[in-house]
Amino acid sequence: MVNKTGITTHTLRETLLGEAHARPFESLDSPLRVSHLVMHTGTSGRSAEVEHMTALCERLQIDPPNAEAGHFTLQARGFRLRWERHTEFSTYTIFVDGAESSPFADPAIGSLPSQWLPGLPGELLAAMHVTLVGASSVSTDIDTLGRYFQADSLAGSECSGGAASVWTDFMADNDGFLRFLVLDKSLNAMQAGRLVQRLLELETYRFMALLGFPLARELSAEITDMETQLGTLMDRLSTVSNLSDERELLTSLSDLSARVERLMARTNFRFSATEAYGTLVRRRLSVLREQRIEGVSTLDEFMERRLAPALDTCVYIGDRLERISKRVSRGANLLRTRVDVALEAQNGDLLESMNRRARLQLRLQETVEGLSVVILSYYCVSLVGYAFNGLGEAGIVPNAGIATALSIPLVIAGVAIGIRRGRGRVLRDNADAG
Repeated sequence: MVNKTGITTHTLRETLLGEAHARPFESLDSPLRVSHLVMHTGTSGRSAEVEHMTALCERLQIDPPNAEAGHFTLQARGFRLRWERHTEFSTYTIFVDGAESSPFADPAIGSLPSQWLPGLPGELLAAMHVTLVGASSVSTDIDTLGRYFQADSLAGSECSGGAASVWTDFMADNDGFLRFLVLDKSLNAMQAGRLVQRLLELETYRFMALLGFPLARELSAEITDMETQLGTLMDRLSTVSNLSDERELLTSLSDLSARVERLMARTNFRFSATEAYGTLVRRRLSVLREQRIEGVSTLDEFMERRLAPALDTCVYIGDRLERISKRVSRGANLLRTRVDVALEAQNGDLLESMNRRARLQLRLQETVEGLSVVILSYYCVSLVGYAFNGLGEAGIVPNAGIATALSIPLVIAGVAIGIRRGRGRVLRDNADAG
């Protein structure tokens, strides 16, 4: 592709330019109600989500999303719904303008058709309500905030350079939704949109980061068992000397290595995702630009106290698996080297034994060769004797017995020379073939 300047353009340039603006911040004004759902769908649920969004659009007589869409905003009478597809989850955010009789009395999710919600693809992972109202609408004393939050879990801070305050207890209400109360002091529409979006992302990524924590706790006992088993095998490695025992120990180490690799294959993606989501949570906290409100924890302090240990546990379990894998590999390599050395010694003994047998076989062959000369010479002399007897009767040889006797040394020498040459020819042919 060539642009107007004649410069060849990379095929992905338009896609990369569009990605920067694919999910812009909403421009929001108070009072406002927001409900946010996070559905865990795995990596292959997009088509079902597009189909479900299309069903809602048809019901409301609105143009549906493209079949290849990864995000879509539906503007209907009384509410606005934004769907976004991520790597392994999707979010549904409902915006409703206008005030409530009191915070969280009439959540935005109530504007959606009740029959449509149960059909959302995937499993609900996180859910939250955000209420954005003017700072003068709600008192920030503990008694008033205690109507909406658990006082002993209350967290809050000044955000966006003091333009708003945010309050939450990070606890689910009776319907399973977390609540955020945002008191607008001097937010403009873009600031409000960014603040609300960051709060929603904060909770979304927090839940996604915590997905690895139950897995880490589940595997802790099994990893401890593998470490104990590895220690036992390494103790045996220092004492075992028999080749068959070394082979048995090598088999045990190989089985343990396969077990470790299976666990690593099972956990690598989840623990890597946990680390990545944890990083996103900390980034979202940093851009909130929190300022302390005396008497309550900030959102960052709450996360550091509750989330950090869970993330550290996942990292620790992943490191333990990695260390076990390396130790098993080192032990197996060491044992394999010992087995190879023992096999080389056995092979040396076997070769020496074969050499001794070859020398013995050569001596036996030389003995048999001598007997063969005697036997063949005996038959040859007999034949020569028959010949001399015949010649004697014909008067050609005067004394057949003397002639036969004189032929014996010649026959023996000829037979010996013939056998030796024949053996030499065989050895040369064998050497050439080798």
